[in-house]
Amino acid sequence: LSGCDSGFGQATARHLDIMGFRVFASVLDLQSPGAQELRQSCSTRLTLLQMDLTKREDIQRVLQHIQAHTNSTGLWGLVNNAGFNDTIADAELSPLGKFRTCMEVNFFGSLELTKGLLPLLRSAGGRIVTVSSPAGDMPFPCLAAYGASKAALSLVMDTFRSELQPWGIKVSLILPGYYKTGTTCDPAFWNLQKQQLLASLPQELLQAYGEDYVEEINQQFIQFMKVAVEDLSAVVNSITEGLLAANPAVRYYPGQGLGIMYFIHRYLPYFVRDLFLKGFFINPKLPRALRREHHNDVKK
Repeated sequence: LSGCDSGFGQATARHLDIMGFRVFASVLDLQSPGAQELRQSCSTRLTLLQMDLTKREDIQRVLQHIQAHTNSTGLWGLVNNAGFNDTIADAELSPLGKFRTCMEVNFFGSLELTKGLLPLLRSAGGRIVTVSSPAGDMPFPCLAAYGASKAALSLVMDTFRSELQPWGIKVSLILPGYYKTGTTCDPAFWNLQKQQLLASLPQELLQAYGEDYVEEINQQFIQFMKVAVEDLSAVVNSITEGLLAANPAVRYYPGQGLGIMYFIHRYLPYFVRDLFLKGFFINPKLPRALRREHHNDVKK
């Protein structure tokens, strides 16, 4: 189970431990408050492992540990939960490096871990459950870097689902609504990210969009996250069902409002979808270079 420092991973690790499972829970930092909490609240069946999904050597170390401890039994389930995003901005304003980091953690890291554990999963005819995002299915404004990595993740897991059927391995995707997890709801974190983004932007882009444009996006996102759900049990239950149900669903959608969102996405015209996502999530103001007052200033 990856990404157990906080949020879904931490709650799921605790839940599976209470149910009596032997859990291997990976965390970014063995001394983090989340890791300490798991140490205190869980039984000795739970093993904490340090793993940064962007580091090959970390993944290999975790694979070796799990192989050594499950060789005779095989591995019943893998939960790919670790995810990363630290950019809320238009695709044009998001540095290329941010796209790469999202792909490294959310896509390549999870892919490498999955491929490494597949021999053990095949011998047990086990399960793969992966936490993706509706942002990988729809063009949420200002989430291109994160959304693109989750789109890639969803697609590769869907491919695994089809290819691993003969081995008896069942693969499920979890596409949660908006929940309070980790740093996602910390305004100080997002304000710092905004400052770093503004400092890194080329002058031409800053002129075209305007600092107030980036400021407005950030404010809207912080407002949006205030209504995020604190109770993570719907997601934990979906992950658990993906691991244990005789016939798990291919996709789980824990969270409110996802039914209407997917209905609009599948059946209504593009302009309605775009309007809906802007109204629901972030609706940026007009970039500075397109505003009337800017044109008037230029004419003067």
